[in-house]
Amino acid sequence: MSTIRSVSRRSFLSASGKGAAVASLLGAAPAIVPATVFGRTSPSNRINVAAIGTGRISRDHDMPETLVFDTARIMAVCDLDRRRLEDGKRFVNDFYGTQSGKPYDGVTMYDDYRELLLNKDIDAVLISTPDHWHAPIAIAAVEAGKDVYLQKPASLTIAEGRALSYAVQRTGRVLQLGSQNRSLPQHRYACELVRNGRIGHLKSVEVGLAADPAGEVEPEMPVPAHFNYDMWLGSTSEVFYTEKRVHPQVGYDRPGWLRCEQFGAGMITGWGAHHIDTAHWGMGAEHTGPVEIWGTAEFPASGLWDVHGAFRTEARYADGVHMIVSDSIQNGVRFIGTEGWIFVNRVGGVTGSDPLAFRGNPRALDASDPKIITSVIGPDEIHLIDSRDHHGNWLEAIRTRALPLAPVEVGHRSCTACLLHHMAMRAGRRLHWDPVRERFRDDDEANGWVSRPQRPPYITA
Repeated sequence: MSTIRSVSRRSFLSASGKGAAVASLLGAAPAIVPATVFGRTSPSNRINVAAIGTGRISRDHDMPETLVFDTARIMAVCDLDRRRLEDGKRFVNDFYGTQSGKPYDGVTMYDDYRELLLNKDIDAVLISTPDHWHAPIAIAAVEAGKDVYLQKPASLTIAEGRALSYAVQRTGRVLQLGSQNRSLPQHRYACELVRNGRIGHLKSVEVGLAADPAGEVEPEMPVPAHFNYDMWLGSTSEVFYTEKRVHPQVGYDRPGWLRCEQFGAGMITGWGAHHIDTAHWGMGAEHTGPVEIWGTAEFPASGLWDVHGAFRTEARYADGVHMIVSDSIQNGVRFIGTEGWIFVNRVGGVTGSDPLAFRGNPRALDASDPKIITSVIGPDEIHLIDSRDHHGNWLEAIRTRALPLAPVEVGHRSCTACLLHHMAMRAGRRLHWDPVRERFRDDDEANGWVSRPQRPPYITA
């Protein structure tokens, strides 16, 4: 699948001849009109995008990595924190104003995603909210006819993830998970090498993740007047407001909700959604999952932040591949076969303009034998989709209606595996999973963990 090229407005107009002479337009007299009127970046062809959630990830990744494409236009922003909402509007307006060289004020603000989804001019949405809102908003978005770029992990629970996948399939919308490892060349290449047998028969996969430290007990604080805290909590339990449970009121540093199990599972889903997805890609296990999971973890005995700390979990797949996930393993993914190993990680500064730089950087791509990573994938071998820009791949999929690089079912399966590892941390015993039925075998207690109770009026699935 090709990827839309990123072109600045000035470069595009310069390259295309800013005022293209056209002999006639539907029988009208000769006129001078911009070339963009007839091209893929014309207003009639441009993809109108809205950003739901304008915090750290949205500002650092999702909005800027969409803004650079002339084929899309961010026309609306939505956030439950009025300060962040206004910052988000300013962020987008400033980009387009700088690009055009004149003041720009074309962004509409919403403080409720449901109102935003009623706007029929919006074609697609970026969802960059806390984890517990991912699936509910994405389901509402596809049912409203919007295409979706959804930050990982796909869902808070396995049940929500399954509901999301069904909703996307039912509506025919395009949904791309933010598993951007797939658009880094070293990850694609490593997975191609594994799937084409360069390390022999795959025996095991080691996944290295970080762990979060525990926090302190935090005092109850008054809810800021500009923040809709009740809706922010959504379907999760009602608990008192304290700033470190949510996000900083000044700046965009890492938010505290990432370390609260009420809203997510910690690093096992935060970064596990990236690395376990890469592992599944190389294993060819993108539409299945483990059949047995076990492990241990340390959890804080007190304090506000209660996600896992140091941990080691393991899983076995139906084909016999053994996966180990731990904070004591080098961050990244190591595929181990009968004839060697391949290690891949995001570190290394690899860019799309220098796609082979990773071959000389052992932090980004390494192998037991250097000859493995100089191997050429032949024309008759397995070739994975080559994307150099994850948001660009999403926009191209919207245009062509093809599957994006990280489609919903693949993202759901990766998220499910992460959640299973988290359940094993808590269970203290081996769990037996049926990836076809998506149920635990003969384990009513564990099956109760597939979903969570939801708080009215935010019950979604």
